[in-house]
Amino acid sequence: MTQEDRPEGMRATVQETYGPADLSAVPVFAGGFINFGYWRPEDLDGPPTVEDRIRTQQDLYRRVLDTSGPLSGARVLEVGCGLGLGCALALEEYGPDLVTGMDIHPQQLDRARRANAGLLEGAGAGRLRLVRGAAERMPFEDAEFDCVYSVEAAQHFDDLGLFAAETARVLRPGGRTAVTSFFAPDPGAAPRLAELLDTFADGLDIARPPAELTDALVRSGMADVRCESIGPSVWPGWDHWLSAQWKPGTWPRNFLYAWEQGLLDYYVITAVRPR
Repeated sequence: MTQEDRPEGMRATVQETYGPADLSAVPVFAGGFINFGYWRPEDLDGPPTVEDRIRTQQDLYRRVLDTSGPLSGARVLEVGCGLGLGCALALEEYGPDLVTGMDIHPQQLDRARRANAGLLEGAGAGRLRLVRGAAERMPFEDAEFDCVYSVEAAQHFDDLGLFAAETARVLRPGGRTAVTSFFAPDPGAAPRLAELLDTFADGLDIARPPAELTDALVRSGMADVRCESIGPSVWPGWDHWLSAQWKPGTWPRNFLYAWEQGLLDYYVITAVRPR
């Protein structure tokens, strides 16, 4: 991808990670959902299988979609859809009329079209669409969606204020948003996170407190804004899975350490657009 092809706001690290490097093909993200997973206590009892890993990634989507209210017959948007596998899960299990997957990276969208060819071209054609766009500049009409959700993508967004404003704009009155990702509870944690974790050092992930998003949602006119930590269901399981592939002391194992030190946590943030 040339500089001219790169959408405005897509940093070089995002371009590389989700383009030529293809994070979805990395073994730790088996199944292609590209998230840390939502783990049950029993998942930590023995060596996790690939099937376990895929289910935990699906369960993180379910954790978010379950907070979004009834979705049967709804028009739903996923921001940062990656390969679109979460979109397919939403269609299969939650019964919306239409799911739109939006991603800033054209190579990810190409992979998503291949991964979901059956949905895009088969009997269910018309229920899934894949659109290129940025979280801060969504290419949609006002009040177009009943639900906007995002799974482990907000740590990449350049401007959470613009994302919140766009989310409020494209939601219909009464519509809901649910965002899950990792944030830094301590606003001063960025330098330490950069020391511990390569993804913060190279700028792929941005260290911001969850209040940066919750406050932005309030400023954008959203109501019933809530923020819940789900760290105990993410970090121990993620490290348990990593332990089969990464030795202690290697940088990916520092995610658990950062959580234990209060430098990082995982949240579900929800809000409603008032009627």
